[in-house]
Amino acid sequence: MSQELFDSMKQSIVDGDPDLAAELARKAIAQGVNPLEALNQGFVPGVNYVGEQFSAGEMFLPDLVIAGEAMKAAVAVLEPELAKSGGHREVLGKVVMGTIEGDIHEIGKTLVVTMLSATGFQVYDLGVDVPVMKFVEKAREVDADIVGISALLTTTMVKQKDVIEALEDSGLRPRVKVMVGGAPVTQSWAKEIGADGYSEDAVGAVAIAKQLVGS
Repeated sequence: MSQELFDSMKQSIVDGDPDLAAELARKAIAQGVNPLEALNQGFVPGVNYVGEQFSAGEMFLPDLVIAGEAMKAAVAVLEPELAKSGGHREVLGKVVMGTIEGDIHEIGKTLVVTMLSATGFQVYDLGVDVPVMKFVEKAREVDADIVGISALLTTTMVKQKDVIEALEDSGLRPRVKVMVGGAPVTQSWAKEIGADGYSEDAVGAVAIAKQLVGS
């Protein structure tokens, strides 16, 4: 029975159906399925599949967005149960993420946050229009492994470099990896400013983040 349930969970993510994903999560709890198993064997394979299809050009940005929403709905039901059962999702790493000050673009950054969370990262989303020092303060406060800086404008992109310099000045840079992204951002820009990782989409960002934490 469990396998059938896991298959339905995977499909609810692939179809991007938050209501069904939440309902299946509740059903799993009612049937006594371990919430961690429900996540790792049911919902996460759905996220992985959508990511693979996106990379292959078979699925597109809207598919990623709705899959992320469905995953969020499932996690919202399962996390309290995880806490109750003393089970913890293995946290791959802690990521501080935000769109740099002067820039109020939300969607790309939010998608990366959702995908990272779905994959098992603990993500601290600072939102948009985030001052340079806020990245540094939050990274120190939560002992972050990665700082992710999104910029959608060429005028704000230069501030990604300011964040890296501020991390260096604060002494955090040796232990904090930096990922950058956003429409005008390129691999060569990332290299020029000394970022550790760059991706042009959310699926790539997850792969880079996993590399950076060595998992």
